[in-house]
Amino acid sequence: MAAETAAFDEVVHAPQRLRICAMLSAAQSVEFGILQERLELSKSALSKHLSHLVDAGYVTQERAVRDGRSRVWLSLTRTGARAYAGHVRALQEIITADPG
Repeated sequence: MAAETAAFDEVVHAPQRLRICAMLSAAQSVEFGILQERLELSKSALSKHLSHLVDAGYVTQERAVRDGRSRVWLSLTRTGARAYAGHVRALQEIITADPG
């Protein structure tokens, strides 16, 4: 895969959404409850951030019943993965920029 173009992304930039994208980029999918626990967010706060990412086409949700319980599995889309990688690259460029 070619290197992603650096591109600051307002959707990804919000701190919790950046953390969500980082977690999702490291796995094929993550269950809602795991994200909630690791990010230490309320259900409503996590849902709000996920809505932004889903509306942007960056995250997909898949509902499944497991152990008699309904669960939501979340994954980055290709578009979301590109946006996240480009945003990280843009942040790295800011950090390493010559102040001169």
